Amino acid sequence: MTPTDQLRAMSEDHSAHNYHPLPIVVSEADGVWLTDPEGRRYLDMLAAYSAVNFGHRNPRLTAAAKRQLDRVTLVSRAFDHDQFGPFVSELAELCGKDMVLPMNSGAEAVETALKTARKWGYEVKGVPADQANIITFEGNFHGRTTTIISFSTDPDARDSYGPYTPGFRTVPYGDADALKAAMDGSTVGVLIEPIQGEAGVNVPPSGFLRAVRELCTANGSLMIADEIQSGLGRTGTTFAVEHEDVVPDVYILGKALGGGIMPVSAVVADQDVLGVFKPGQHGSTFGGNPLACAIGREVVAMLKTGEFQERSRTLGAHMHERLGHLPGDLIREVRGRGLWAGVELHGKARPVSERLMDLGVLAKETHDTTLRLAPPLVIERADLDWALDQLEIALKG
Repeated sequence: MTPTDQLRAMSEDHSAHNYHPLPIVVSEADGVWLTDPEGRRYLDMLAAYSAVNFGHRNPRLTAAAKRQLDRVTLVSRAFDHDQFGPFVSELAELCGKDMVLPMNSGAEAVETALKTARKWGYEVKGVPADQANIITFEGNFHGRTTTIISFSTDPDARDSYGPYTPGFRTVPYGDADALKAAMDGSTVGVLIEPIQGEAGVNVPPSGFLRAVRELCTANGSLMIADEIQSGLGRTGTTFAVEHEDVVPDVYILGKALGGGIMPVSAVVADQDVLGVFKPGQHGSTFGGNPLACAIGREVVAMLKTGEFQERSRTLGAHMHERLGHLPGDLIREVRGRGLWAGVELHGKARPVSERLMDLGVLAKETHDTTLRLAPPLVIERADLDWALDQLEIALKG
């Protein structure tokens, strides 16, 4: 039995089967390349669902983490530390907002944004007690907490977890008329992924994000943009909402904010929104910890250069051009922006993922028939072309 087989057997026997990973074990990683215990190398075309936008063990980010590890890693929010103020200040500036509420996972940040919208709705908008509603969209994926799966339309995420949290209305993604009809005076927020990742990298119709913004403004509701997967350079801009020149009231950030090293997330908004919180009303022991802040600060500094947004824009255009030339008998559709694509197949995507793995490329299926591609933004064009060559071979079976 190989080391990979031994390690996979341990996982199979002793971990809950809530994932269906590809039959590979990663023991080392560098840049865009992963290595298994037997020494075989694989090109990463998933980037941990955008959490590794800057590549595995990015030298700037690992150096920042190592410097902080030698100083202080956790004090809780009972005390301030010397990385906290600079982190929230620099991230707020990147977003063009006043305030930041740091958390850990993306789901925690989504929960925080939902609590923010409700509290703002009662205390600022004046919605009657317990009457607030938040509008979400079909096909959404915002995490897996009990509240979040309560407005999921994915049976795998939702079924057998009831009773469900009330206060949400779900409308078709991309349908501005349905959104308008669902809104009323008690609508405190509209929670939207500018591009739906888990649903298959679904890009909304042109003008839809602007329509959401206009409807939220007209109704006095918060536009809440979940940029956990789509933000921080993935689509060729810092935030995906920029493709329609839209500024939401609330940004939800995560994944790449931690540089692939730490779980780091945040809710970012102006003072008139996040200012609703008073001491003791929300918190997290690890949220905004020194190590997370040090890494997050370096991520923000890297994004300020524009280098990674430009790489995603340029290489993403090349990737989509190549994917667009794949024969129609191999694929049905290609969706996405920047270095992010959902390749819709005629049949099951899992066998294609497995064939790609055998060819030395790692990607993953979503919702049975879509292959999701999201390489680290540091990928070189030659490596990207090689991966796309392997994809064409894998598609041909």
